[in-house]
Amino acid sequence: MVAFGKKLKERQIQEWQGYYINYKLMKKKVKQYANQNQAGTLEHRYVLKDFSRMLDNQIERIVLFILEQQGILARRIAQHSKQQESLQEEPDISKISELREAYGALGHDLLKLLSFVEMNAIGLRKILKKFDKRFGYKFTDYYVKTRANHPYSQLQQVFKHVGLGAVFGAISRNLVDLQDRQGSYLSIYDQPALPLQDPVVDSIKSAIDRLSHSTNFLNFLAQHALIMHEEFPSPSGDEHDVDQRYHFVSLLLNLANTFLYMVNTYIIVPTADDYATSLGAAATVCGVVIGAMAVAQIFSSVYFSAWSNKSYFKPLVFSSIVLCVGNVMYALAYDLNSISILLIGRLLCGFGSARAVNRRYISDCVPLNVRTQASAGFVSVSALGMACGPALAGLLQTKFKIYNITFNQETLPGWVMALAWLIYLVWLWISFIEPAHETEVNHVPEASSAAEHDKLEQGPEQPLLLKSTENEQEEGGDEEYDASEEAPEESRRPANSLGSAYRLLTPSVKVQLLIYFMLKYAMEILLSESSVVTTYYFGWGTSTVSIFLACLGLTVLPVNIVVGSYVSNMFEDRQILLASEIVVFLGILFSFNFIIPYSVLQYVCSGLAMFVSAEVLEGVNLSLLSRVMSSRLSRGTYNGGLLSTEAGTLARVVADATITLAGFLGESKLLNITLLPSLVICVTSIVATCFTYNSLY
Repeated sequence: MVAFGKKLKERQIQEWQGYYINYKLMKKKVKQYANQNQAGTLEHRYVLKDFSRMLDNQIERIVLFILEQQGILARRIAQHSKQQESLQEEPDISKISELREAYGALGHDLLKLLSFVEMNAIGLRKILKKFDKRFGYKFTDYYVKTRANHPYSQLQQVFKHVGLGAVFGAISRNLVDLQDRQGSYLSIYDQPALPLQDPVVDSIKSAIDRLSHSTNFLNFLAQHALIMHEEFPSPSGDEHDVDQRYHFVSLLLNLANTFLYMVNTYIIVPTADDYATSLGAAATVCGVVIGAMAVAQIFSSVYFSAWSNKSYFKPLVFSSIVLCVGNVMYALAYDLNSISILLIGRLLCGFGSARAVNRRYISDCVPLNVRTQASAGFVSVSALGMACGPALAGLLQTKFKIYNITFNQETLPGWVMALAWLIYLVWLWISFIEPAHETEVNHVPEASSAAEHDKLEQGPEQPLLLKSTENEQEEGGDEEYDASEEAPEESRRPANSLGSAYRLLTPSVKVQLLIYFMLKYAMEILLSESSVVTTYYFGWGTSTVSIFLACLGLTVLPVNIVVGSYVSNMFEDRQILLASEIVVFLGILFSFNFIIPYSVLQYVCSGLAMFVSAEVLEGVNLSLLSRVMSSRLSRGTYNGGLLSTEAGTLARVVADATITLAGFLGESKLLNITLLPSLVICVTSIVATCFTYNSLY
């Protein structure tokens, strides 16, 4: 794959060459600093001061050029506006058409300027990372913090680009006004969704979205999916290939698979303790019953992720068959009076977890213009499945026999899900269209252009300045090889094992994975032990527990609407992250049974606070994770999505095991003993967040 320095030269606009970041010069300067530092002839303070001054000069030149170009575009818009005003008095179809073409040309020039800003922002990020790597400093934290928050900051212009947004707004508004609105007096300010029948507007919007970290509701939801975004925008030809592979019904089938799997996971929670008791085990064995699915998912996530490199249809078929068989075994365990059959059935259900395939299909086969909506859909159906599972269990309160096979509240969840997976399998077989698969290639210096632009998994938009990116290869054959960096082809390949993926994790990434582990652990403790705890303290039946769990699940989408549409526009993600962790801590703290008698109000309010704050935390956590994670983890089998899934699944396994082990000490001590590890892990994550807070800017 071509190094950034060469890619910068290839993508430079020729007449603007002198205004781009001088990446080659700055890289040589970093190398010179490193050599002098090793020789002991250079003070650290001098290095920081000199490099900061050089960066300031580079950014100033870039920003002044951006402002100059904005002024040129603004003058052209003003001239076209005068022509537009005269056309309102004396309409002329040919002149209106010419004016539309003129605005289109303006749009193309704005696209050039946006590309200029984007390449310079990537260059700044890369050179800051290179400096940190060479010297082991946290220079990026210092530089961005001091420059971005300063009232006279020029750095703000690079990644806030307010002026460019205003230019885009003017072009969009005038293009809408020139359309035949058929008597309508609405403008884009009255109705932002007015259709613009001009492809240049869509292109500009996509470019601006890449430059900014958009925080509308769909993008906030999409962050939960952790479908990582490609650093360099794909060439139009590549996007055309994705369009050809896209099939709407196949996308629906992937979303349906996600929905059914989440229903399958949580439908047994209200009755798992009763089922375990009916088979002669302790009620707290429900932790093992529920967690068996998560144990198997740890392994299934890996082989499904690898399988999706070759096919999407076959793993989905395999998943459906395994889940159907697993649910039948779960249901038959009652009549066979075997806890072993019950656990094997749940393990099989876990081995059928195809969420890695669902994620991969969205990232590889869904066009960029609908990928955010598809990612948001992935999260939404997961939340809906989480709510529908317990609610459905509450409706299955009946008992009858057919041919000596028992159908009751314990076995019906298995039979219902087996039937659902069978129907899904038929629909999948009839309707799914296998897209043409790309063969992953090893990136070598002589790789073709097609190989250079291998599809990366894409998802939430990322800010340009601070995403942790791949190591750069040295440019030019005449330059001395930098032994501190990876070999060029090696530095571009996706991780090929969990070990190599782990080595790519920076302290910031590890902290975010710890936070993800913590929130999944806390949520699993709350959900999995709810049936045992509420029966012991409040005498709740299956229906009441089902309603409680369903209500918790139904809070997911409203909470994300509020956070995604409002809160995330008012505060930085890292601020929301820390605040959410503190609320999770308070929710766990007040869930302890330190007040006698333990009240329903205390349990419900503390549980709701913990669950809702954990949901908020998950969104911002995965958003930050996608930014600080290496782009080498954005594709391949061992990708960022798989790592986060493994962390969350491991948390669920540990939580369910904790419930079962704590059950040996008696149900009276179950609540406090299981909450104690949650509290310790939460405090640890808060401390770790404080230590890495500046790196999350």
